Amino acid sequence: MDRFADRLRAAPQSRLQRGAAAEALALARELARRAQLAEQPGTEPREMPDAGMFAAADQITVAGHDLALVLRSEDEVAETVRLVEEAQHRAGV
Repeated sequence: MDRFADRLRAAPQSRLQRGAAAEALALARELARRAQLAEQPGTEPREMPDAGMFAAADQITVAGHDLALVLRSEDEVAETVRLVEEAQHRAGV
């Protein structure tokens, strides 16, 4: 996740505009959703706001670190890694 965020920070604006930032925001939202569900089961997760394409890397970092604190098994870690790798591939960074 940190590697993906670093690549986003280094990406040109044109790449962010072509979908990398949108992919990053979608990932950050999913990571945040999972963290909220783990921390507060049975409550409706709040959606992470769109803070703009230049904030997408930071949103991934924050949401990913929040999720890492509440993961309970190696399977959950592996699933999260898979989500991040797939999003990075789709973002093209």
